[in-house]
Amino acid sequence: MKNTSTATTRSATSGQVRLDQARYWLVPAQLVASPETRLTYRVERFLGEGGFGQVYLAQRLGRSSSVAETVCIKISPRIDGWLREAYFGQLLDGHPRAIRVYDAFPLFRPDGQVLYCLALEYARHGDLRAYLHRAGQGWAEKAARREIAGILEVLGKLHRGQMLHRDLTPLNVFVCEGPCLKLGDFGIVRQQSSRHGITAHTMNTLTAPSEIIAGAVPKWQARDDVYQVGQLLGMLVKGDASARLRTPEVRRLACSALGRPRTTTVVCAEGAPWTTAPALRAACAASLLGLLRMPVNARWTPSSVRNTPTSSAAGGLRSASIISSALS
Repeated sequence: MKNTSTATTRSATSGQVRLDQARYWLVPAQLVASPETRLTYRVERFLGEGGFGQVYLAQRLGRSSSVAETVCIKISPRIDGWLREAYFGQLLDGHPRAIRVYDAFPLFRPDGQVLYCLALEYARHGDLRAYLHRAGQGWAEKAARREIAGILEVLGKLHRGQMLHRDLTPLNVFVCEGPCLKLGDFGIVRQQSSRHGITAHTMNTLTAPSEIIAGAVPKWQARDDVYQVGQLLGMLVKGDASARLRTPEVRRLACSALGRPRTTTVVCAEGAPWTTAPALRAACAASLLGLLRMPVNARWTPSSVRNTPTSSAAGGLRSASIISSALS
């Protein structure tokens, strides 16, 4: 759920298509029936709006062993994002770190318009940005590393299928009970036909690398997803996800002495010339996530994020080939 207009994912070539703030697709107490599962959902209240459409809290009516009693109904007049989210919901079904998609169905309005609905897992604590804003403090480094490792498990599965998320922002990372972070919103995920990436038409400027925002680089690659994860980790430790991290802020983070230089490097990397920035950014993201002093032939796994000892920041620079080959 996104309740913002300043950090919404946007197209680099055209203005963001936004819904009229005064127009609601659903209203409280409205019943929405799914011809797919034959379940009915009762709308409770409006939660927020984003680039995909609008999100409502709803209750499932009737019995179901596979659909939670409380869900989010995500609704949009656009079929493209709906198809992608429904597909990735099936691909990642049962993954403990991905927001579940319980149901996907069209809704036919009396005026003939067709809207497209998803019944999603409800993250009670909202998105990461809102959660950190309410908490007013950062996470301990150990907890932040553990939760980011969980997000990397989802990202790793996408990358192994040659798919790029491109929208790893605190608005698309959700806080469930625990607290436990889960990745959602796969509306702009794309599959790359080669390892050279895909054209960067759509992005969120909150966490996208600056050279892509400026248009200096035409292609989004797996390492750019990794860079966004590095930003997320820094935001967790800082306790503020309202803006991207800059070098002076990173140096003041309340994390281990080794965590600061790793994080500083990943943030500084976006200012490097493009000829060196990709490898540097990938290497520093690897260091940031704890991939230190790994053998050249080592295989990257999410567990290495949790378990690798923080022994040397410089050792992370030798992980460039590991992270770029394993995540591209």
